[in-house]
Amino acid sequence: MNVNVYERYYEAEGTFNGRARHAALVMLTADSAEGNITYEAAVSFFPHDDEEDFAVSYDAYFAKTLFSGKGRRSKKRESALLEELQSTIDEIAEEQKATVFWEKPLREERRG
Repeated sequence: MNVNVYERYYEAEGTFNGRARHAALVMLTADSAEGNITYEAAVSFFPHDDEEDFAVSYDAYFAKTLFSGKGRRSKKRESALLEELQSTIDEIAEEQKATVFWEKPLREERRG
């Protein structure tokens, strides 16, 4: 079962496949199966050409596994991973020559 523990849209900057991207969807996901749990930080940069454009394109999707092992979802673990999420996404974005503007969210956060 795959669950978005956290997701939020932010203003962003980057160019992928020759197309400027002005927003990013930031996520922390939990995937559990057969007694194992995997947490992943992910970011997808998308065009966001106008205020109504939230069509997320997955050609600029990047992810990093933060934890994988036996067990199940843990509020304590999720809290710790959420504290690290911003710095993890910043590392991913920097590798891609992109930026997420944390002080400019585009929508309210969602937690699952």
